[in-house]
Amino acid sequence: MGSIEVSRKVWVSAAAVVVLLAAYWYELSRVDDLLVRLEMTHESLLHIEDSVSVNPKTKIAIGFGSCVDVVAQTRDVLLDRYSPPKVAKPHDIIETRDELLEAFAYFFQFGAAAERYIKNSTLFAELVAAANTGRHTKRTIGGNAPIMASRFAKEGIGEVLLAAQMSAQLQSQLPSDVVLSCPHLPSDDIHLLLEYPLDEKWENKYVSPRANRFIVHNDNKNPLLHSLDTFYEKAVDFKPDLVIVSGLQMMDNFPIDIEIRKQRIEVLRQSLIDLRTNDPKVRIHFEMASFAEEALLKTITDRIFPIVDSIGLNEQEAQNLYNLYVYGNLSVVSDPYPRVALVLDQMRHLYSVLNSDSAGQLTRIHVHTLAFQAILMRKGSNWKALMASSAKAALTAHRHTCGSEVIDVNKAKLIVDESFSTTRSDSNKRRIGFDAKNPVNCWDESVSQDNGATHQTSICVAPVLVCTKVLQTGGGGDNVSAAGLVLQI
Repeated sequence: MGSIEVSRKVWVSAAAVVVLLAAYWYELSRVDDLLVRLEMTHESLLHIEDSVSVNPKTKIAIGFGSCVDVVAQTRDVLLDRYSPPKVAKPHDIIETRDELLEAFAYFFQFGAAAERYIKNSTLFAELVAAANTGRHTKRTIGGNAPIMASRFAKEGIGEVLLAAQMSAQLQSQLPSDVVLSCPHLPSDDIHLLLEYPLDEKWENKYVSPRANRFIVHNDNKNPLLHSLDTFYEKAVDFKPDLVIVSGLQMMDNFPIDIEIRKQRIEVLRQSLIDLRTNDPKVRIHFEMASFAEEALLKTITDRIFPIVDSIGLNEQEAQNLYNLYVYGNLSVVSDPYPRVALVLDQMRHLYSVLNSDSAGQLTRIHVHTLAFQAILMRKGSNWKALMASSAKAALTAHRHTCGSEVIDVNKAKLIVDESFSTTRSDSNKRRIGFDAKNPVNCWDESVSQDNGATHQTSICVAPVLVCTKVLQTGGGGDNVSAAGLVLQI
């Protein structure tokens, strides 16, 4: 009986070893399969990107504003210095340290990017001083317009006109192909970018669901769009093929008379109208950002959106804009990992509404998310190379966040679903699978307008090789939007 018991135990142990080995080899094969899929997706995206070349003779004019970005790790500036607040609140303007911690905690817990004005200059100076002691802190050229201008030059655009006021020292960081439309300033404003990785913990109370950043500033120049004053005359002589408007979020909750702000936006509007009158072929792109003030965004949608041809925005900004049109309010945060079908439905709705407001002027929308890129383009418009543009945007997302133009698939992962629905609606719904050999999915469809008309559009969705060793998220949207535009003009 004893020998039978021993044999049974040996058999059970052997069976357990077999099961463990099988699980081990299964996991190894699974890892190998994922790596093969990553490598194939990477090579396919590169092939699509390389199928179209940048036209170096293209001219791009872009504004507004610039700054020095102090990029620091949140742990160095906040997490290791302060306990988490009792409550998390999305303050629109920050005046005290408690409000700072509450606002940061709110967006941190959702992994949502946000930008806030700190009214208290002493508090802001203290934060910058703390950031400067961080081991990984770096200083770089900042502002939506300079970052996009640098990406255009890096991609081979030969002439870029930048509407920004900066010091000669800061200008030295720009590529030589970027020309300033404004005189130099003696000093530059500072913006503080507080970066955090996926699964960062603030004691045992908050955990970040994705890598992102929280931006704060005490900027008193850029919110007034000073660089706008010389932009029009310079742009007329420059004769751009594309004009890009960015940086208007600097006005968000800035303490300025509302009428003065409206006047500045009206000057911008008239400048854009005059540029198009001088050259009907010029296209205008608006780059969205984080807006918390409903009145400001409503003014922009009323006065600027009706004359733009293209809009670039991330998943949070798309949700924000969608809520403004559908519900009449802003969304403070959104799902950091939205489904493709949700984003596409939002794009269709925004395309329809904005075309009704602009008499059909809008012909392109680009939404960039952590997991994928989605671009909608009207058929027959002047935009070209939709598939290659989507692939370049997807690759650039990894290149920027990982800090390397050469992509290492060992530092990448795919988080997009293996297949997606094209809409949440029961009608016209179909499911499309991602194929590593043909990773960019494109199709044509009709989009209905509020006036009953329909537009024939093309849509492309490309998976992002998500960086797993993130060096920076700040400026990611600017780089991706610029990369998405560079092949289409």
